[in-house]
Amino acid sequence: MAAGRRALLPLVLATMASQALLVVLSPTLVAVAGELGASVGTVGQARSVTAAAAVLTSVALMSRADARGVRATVSLGAVLAVLACGAVAAAHSTAVFLAAHVLVGVALALLLSAGFGGMAVFERRSWAAGYLAAANSAAWVLVSPVVGYLTSTVSWRLAMAAPAVVALAALVASPAIVAPARRAAPARLTAAVRDRSARRWAGAELAAYTGWTALLTFSGAFFVERLGTSEAQVGWLLAGAAATHFVASSRAGVLGRRLAPRRLAVLGALWMAAVTPVMLGTRAAVPWAFAWFCVACLGAGVRTPASAALGIEQLPGHPATMMAARTAVTQSGYLLGAVGAGAVVSGPGYGALGWALAGVMVLAAALTAGVRDHRTAAA
Repeated sequence: MAAGRRALLPLVLATMASQALLVVLSPTLVAVAGELGASVGTVGQARSVTAAAAVLTSVALMSRADARGVRATVSLGAVLAVLACGAVAAAHSTAVFLAAHVLVGVALALLLSAGFGGMAVFERRSWAAGYLAAANSAAWVLVSPVVGYLTSTVSWRLAMAAPAVVALAALVASPAIVAPARRAAPARLTAAVRDRSARRWAGAELAAYTGWTALLTFSGAFFVERLGTSEAQVGWLLAGAAATHFVASSRAGVLGRRLAPRRLAVLGALWMAAVTPVMLGTRAAVPWAFAWFCVACLGAGVRTPASAALGIEQLPGHPATMMAARTAVTQSGYLLGAVGAGAVVSGPGYGALGWALAGVMVLAAALTAGVRDHRTAAA
């Protein structure tokens, strides 16, 4: 088990570094806008630039991921992440700031795809997937407060050192990665498109991440606008919810010994569908809304690693290809979730958003139910 944890550590660091590249934008957004003389909305488009670059990089990576190898991909992604942080920190205009996020997106795609692709060597994939999913929430819990502190006390430019340090840690640890066996014939993009089960899984991930991103993006605004919470309190509420997600994800190995990945992914999606309208429809005290938010994060913590473990099985022998596809799909979900939820919040409001997200998560569960699960078939 100790050897397994040592081999998993660089993958966890790579996944955490990819999320840290996203987390750093939220606490620094206002400071960046003020210094560069731009609106918060304009500077916030850095997230869209990152997502678009990550999607394009992931699609390009799908046909090369198996041949390149996990270790080399993590190393390249970590180096590019450090360079990207430096480029963002050195930006002295909005145009350069946004352009630097193209490099952020490329680094994110490499780190995230390789991080999850590397779990193919582990016999207990649910256990590995759980810790990789937990690395995402760990970035919110650990990196976000550091970035906020550095931004408020020194400068947002120095705060870019936080994700760079995590990326450097992934680079230093990368020699410990156990590389999956390479295939002579790499998988093609069309292979994932032609496979009906792989298509259903991709559709389920797109729907689930559209809903999950919408909830994360607008949960802070919900607490401020609907319940009158201060921005300072919201930071702690988000960190607490992320800690709940971490606990659920890190226990995925225990759940994986009892239920097959497909069943866990379906249950997690339905769990979120049931809870989200209750949370976003409440006008009760903040502790009640926060409790429902944590319950929703528990469902996400169950669904995410289970779906990742399920997805890596869809093209046997080509785990890196499927995880590159996962990165492309999740980043597309980020874009759809942020844009779609913004339109709903600006119109019908948070209550309607809760029901819309419930419908999206039910769709994710329905699609997942038709995905091929080798563990269930063997049983």
